[in-house]
Amino acid sequence: MKANEIRNLTTTEIEAKINELKDELFSLRFQLATGQLENTSRIRTIRKSIARMKTIINERETNK
Repeated sequence: MKANEIRNLTTTEIEAKINELKDELFSLRFQLATGQLENTSRIRTIRKSIARMKTIINERETNK
């Protein structure tokens, strides 16, 4: 998800997306540990998306 798309969401929507991505990240890490993961680059993209969303939330809080 791009930063512009994230900025169009409300803070609660972003937090919900973060929770979804964290659940997906957990399942991907589990698949990696068991040797079932095929697309290992997905872990990196999810981690970056979570960080991007947290950054935007932090920007909103500091601008208040």
